Amino acid sequence: MRFIWPYLLAALVMIYLSYLLPRLLPGDFVTAMYSSSHVTLNAEQEAGLRAYYTNHEGFPRYLIHLFTLDWGHSYAFHSPISDLILSALPWTLLLVGGAHVISMIMGFIAGVEAAWRRGGGVEKASVGCMTMLEGVPEIATGVVLLLVFAMVLGWFPASGAETPYAQFRAADRLLDVAHHLVLPFCTLIAAYLPGNFLLTRGSMVMLLKEQFVETARAKGLPPVRIRYAHAARNALPPMITRFGLRFAFMVTGALVVETIYAYPGLGTLLFNAVSMRDLPLIQSIVLISSLMVLIINLALEWIYGRMDPRVSHGV
Repeated sequence: MRFIWPYLLAALVMIYLSYLLPRLLPGDFVTAMYSSSHVTLNAEQEAGLRAYYTNHEGFPRYLIHLFTLDWGHSYAFHSPISDLILSALPWTLLLVGGAHVISMIMGFIAGVEAAWRRGGGVEKASVGCMTMLEGVPEIATGVVLLLVFAMVLGWFPASGAETPYAQFRAADRLLDVAHHLVLPFCTLIAAYLPGNFLLTRGSMVMLLKEQFVETARAKGLPPVRIRYAHAARNALPPMITRFGLRFAFMVTGALVVETIYAYPGLGTLLFNAVSMRDLPLIQSIVLISSLMVLIINLALEWIYGRMDPRVSHGV
């Protein structure tokens, strides 16, 4: 388990920087933060913020606040920061995590099949379509889907994650959430799928030329088994690496899509916090997102080591 220590060190550095940097800013930090924002502070609130960011209470106490979910108060939203983040985080995980997993599965299977049928018409058409789709920005895809399927056809809701104030049973609420999720989900899948497809296809084209694949063919193994049990298995590690790298941009990647569809996730919360210059909230979102990226990459490295013992770091 030695590979865990670099992640713990990175997490500690991130937490310490989030503690130290606001306290090193020159001038009156509170006045600079709120002077040109939409937030009006009374004397008590201003004194409390100034005391929090100028009183060097010590890093250990800051850690206690962090792990007890005492992340301060957002005067822009009139709510504890922990409540804001914990209410937005599940929506982003549902949207971004689900889109990542589905696009990875779809791209992997499509890439394997395209490489197996290399040179055929279907393979050429799929590569051409995916290459063009790779160059389309998320904002363009999102706006087109919103205009066509929400505004013109009215098939899906134009905004939100669920119908407000609706009294649904559990099953009906799940259907309502899924109905709201379709358009932002499709937007993110359209953004993630081409890269997954092209990466898998490229890896498979090289793997299908390897000696172990020729040996499997010579043994008379079924084509499906050759594709997936032998070749595709070795194409998985690059996909896992890409999954981790893409997840590093979870909040920023979802920001555009969540803003287009007014989806109540971390991206929308971050956008609103930046608009209102709510630096404590921005600081907390960035820190929590960074720690989540470390946790996800730690899990992926463990999986990677299980799949390929040659790169296992003492797992």
